[in-house]
Amino acid sequence: MQGINDFILAAAEQPWVLFLVLACCVIDGFFPPIPSESVVVGLSAVSGSSGAPNVWLLGVMAAVGAFSGDNIAYIIGNRIGIQRWRWMRTQRMQGAFRWAGKELRRRSASLIMVARFIPIGRVAVNLTAGATHFHHRRFVALTAMSAILWASYSVVLGYFFGVWFEHNHLLGAVIAIVVAVILGVIIDRIISKVRGSVPLDGKNIPEEDAPTPPTV
Repeated sequence: MQGINDFILAAAEQPWVLFLVLACCVIDGFFPPIPSESVVVGLSAVSGSSGAPNVWLLGVMAAVGAFSGDNIAYIIGNRIGIQRWRWMRTQRMQGAFRWAGKELRRRSASLIMVARFIPIGRVAVNLTAGATHFHHRRFVALTAMSAILWASYSVVLGYFFGVWFEHNHLLGAVIAIVVAVILGVIIDRIISKVRGSVPLDGKNIPEEDAPTPPTV
């Protein structure tokens, strides 16, 4: 995955790099190992110092990709459930699914908005929303807002740090990516403490709070 990230950053001035960004953001909606955050933040940092790629187009492609990926995950959850594939049945993912199912019933809007910033969290929430037949139109509206917020945050973060390193694109990109990761962890911890819940990685979730998985 680091190789994918390095390749895209190296191709920052190529017009087709925006389509790779779109693809990464789409796939990342249901397959978290794809590094969409680091790609968007890194390219924004490069754009801040070199002008390529176009930062506005980058933001649009990131938002469209994130929205599409989240809704594809919803469809996957709706059609096949949350136990079909081996990676879904791991203890970590099943814990995240149980947590997402409980929280969707309590505060669906804030959960969907916040989960977009946490790779495993957004996959768990999106798949669970589909598997539990969460209202589709409402999900579409919430994921549209969360995608725009996430893309704007990623682009602004990268661009802000990128202009500080005009003569060293790589260093600017690396620092922007590190800050993005740190902020993501901080957001996760704050939400966990405020809600008296557990992090979105699904650890230490009481079994009695777990919703019954849908029959596939």
